[in-house]
Amino acid sequence: MKKITQLTQYGAGLISLALSPVLALAQSTDSINLKVSGQFGGITGFTPSQFITTAINVILIAAAIIAFFFLLIGGIQWILAGGNKEGTENARKKITSALIGLAIVFSAYAIAFIIQALFGIDIFSFTLKKIGTY
Repeated sequence: MKKITQLTQYGAGLISLALSPVLALAQSTDSINLKVSGQFGGITGFTPSQFITTAINVILIAAAIIAFFFLLIGGIQWILAGGNKEGTENARKKITSALIGLAIVFSAYAIAFIIQALFGIDIFSFTLKKIGTY
């Protein structure tokens, strides 16, 4: 188990190094024209309905990414089990759990689109009406 943890840490370190930006190829920021409107820029128009929509999207995407990484870790554990029945069984359980998690996340997206098609309620661009405007 210690070897798996070390391999996972080394792999995560290599991935983070591979995904880090190359500073030598960076360009100067002189040509970037950023315009800030209002006191806090674009954040001033952020409504509660936009917050709910963003939260739903972030939670579903994060859950899918986490499930994918558990699937990846289960696959690595299976490979490193080396025929050990207990290690293979633990890896199989992790892979099964990750696949169930992915199925739940994709089902949540599918249910949201079915609700949109049937009732006209778009959860991914959710809007709250002001009190008294119904």
